[in-house]
Amino acid sequence: MRYWLMKTEPGEFGIDDLAARPAQTEPWDGVRNYQARNMMRDEMKVGDGVLFYHSNCDVPGVVGIAEIAREAYPDFTAFDPDHKHYDPASKPEAPRWFMVDVRFVRKLRRTIALSELRDRPELAGLALVRKANRLSVMPVSPDQWNFILSLE
Repeated sequence: MRYWLMKTEPGEFGIDDLAARPAQTEPWDGVRNYQARNMMRDEMKVGDGVLFYHSNCDVPGVVGIAEIAREAYPDFTAFDPDHKHYDPASKPEAPRWFMVDVRFVRKLRRTIALSELRDRPELAGLALVRKANRLSVMPVSPDQWNFILSLE
């Protein structure tokens, strides 16, 4: 089992949106960064843990836990010219972009803010707290996962 942190903007799709889905499962579409795509496509497995992170909001931080419910498959939004994630270079016969499905596990009792994560020396190696890290998908070590959840 591996662990991940996946960022989303709550105004677009937040933890409450995931929790409200009928099966509490949703495709994680729209990733348009090759490094993040490669991690999703090549490394994520069903059952992997996900720290659900809200970004671009008043208090960015970890707000919940999800899990990978389906391994990578072509991101069909890239094929739809009417979709905001359309990519004319991505074709069904040669997809450029992939997505996974995530399943809601639970909301945290409180938001663990980015400012709090940055202040913890135990998390100095966490990709999220490095300057200029803009990845929407990043690995989390088991020790980092356990430490972050201990802050709840």
